[in-house]
Amino acid sequence: MEIQEVILSQKEFFKTQQTKNLKFRKMYLEKLKGLIIKNENLLYEAIYKDFGKSKFDTFTTEISFILNDIDYYLKNLKSLSKPKKIRTNLANQIGKSRIHPEPLGNILVIGAWNYPYQLSFSPVIAALAAGNCCILKPSEIAENTMKAMSKIINEHFPPEYLYVYEGGIDETTELLKLKFDKIFFTGSTKVGKIVYKAAAENLTPVALELGGKSPAIITKDAHLEVAAKRIVWGKFLNAGQTCVAPDYLLVEESVQEQFLETLRSYIKEFSYQPDAEQYTKIINQSNFERLIRLIDKNKIYFGGKFDKEKLYIEPTVLTNINWSDEVMREEIFGPILPVLSFKNFNLALNEVLELEKPLAAYLFTNNSEEKENFTNKLSFGGGCINDVIMHLGNDNLPFGGVGNSGIGNYHGRFGFETFSHQKSILEKATWGEPNIKYPPYSENKLKWIKRFL
Repeated sequence: MEIQEVILSQKEFFKTQQTKNLKFRKMYLEKLKGLIIKNENLLYEAIYKDFGKSKFDTFTTEISFILNDIDYYLKNLKSLSKPKKIRTNLANQIGKSRIHPEPLGNILVIGAWNYPYQLSFSPVIAALAAGNCCILKPSEIAENTMKAMSKIINEHFPPEYLYVYEGGIDETTELLKLKFDKIFFTGSTKVGKIVYKAAAENLTPVALELGGKSPAIITKDAHLEVAAKRIVWGKFLNAGQTCVAPDYLLVEESVQEQFLETLRSYIKEFSYQPDAEQYTKIINQSNFERLIRLIDKNKIYFGGKFDKEKLYIEPTVLTNINWSDEVMREEIFGPILPVLSFKNFNLALNEVLELEKPLAAYLFTNNSEEKENFTNKLSFGGGCINDVIMHLGNDNLPFGGVGNSGIGNYHGRFGFETFSHQKSILEKATWGEPNIKYPPYSENKLKWIKRFL
């Protein structure tokens, strides 16, 4: 089936109003949940072929998110879809005002390869919950997971409602020339700009989930053991191929040596060896070679070993790093952790402020003033104090970037709103209206208008 035919069929199907029915939405969300559970082993096998991800990590960082998203919308869909009564101002009396959430129509979701199931299915689930039709274009870089998602969806869902479109850069380029009611993209800032430009041709609204260099700041008032343990877990999860992983560390000089030793001990304890269940390989050869070029052998504090055949890079900590080093010029997106030191906390914040706004930021401290300054001064998509990454696990928090790290957000009700239009309706009574706004005008009417408005 040609993709143009699929898009046309989705637009025609949306006009039938069926997707606005809550029972219809719930039926297909429950169907998707059943298919994910039934095909769990297929999903495990595909992602292992792509980059050696274990069942444990696949369930905790991918499938559990998907199932929780579905459960959230099944539980909350009625309240999310219900028109909201709001106050009517004096000028519009006698009347009542409501906001009606309505679906946008035909959605394009472009997924990412690093968490191929979560970052493809989660926005799709939100789009369907909001009452839309959807085309999913997974990343071709994780080819086996793309095919697994295509098999699960295209064999069980009508294409006029939900369809997975396989292909690479050429197919995505052609797809972006077509008219959608919204495009949701997860990936790099570079490609995000291409998507945004293409969408502008059709005045298509976009949500862009991008990235950036997410800092983690460790001060002398931090619990260093906890900080090191949580940073090691969050940084080297998925071999650092996580958009909200700590990209670099800023460590207060007085505790740097102690912290680095603690960091090293946890990297050893967690045993990130080749083929270890808790560690993945780098997704492909080009990303492997890009990462190797970022490792300055003269600045290795720990790690630095790699295996080209296995696409394995040992967790690598770099010290004596400057802002001008190559590793600090781009998002790393791999198991390399540069460490910079600082003497003054507020000056360190100012240095981060000079950079593009990141998708995430993290602070480890027990100092209330430092917490307040971090929260109020830095602009970033979302983050944690005394942890990393875990803010993604709270569906009551919006997830998204700001500035170069993204546009829009999702998760929970924020995902529903991302794929909805908030339609305002004012209903007026047909009695009791004064003639003050109607001609002929007079000074006396103007006097009363000024009082009302």
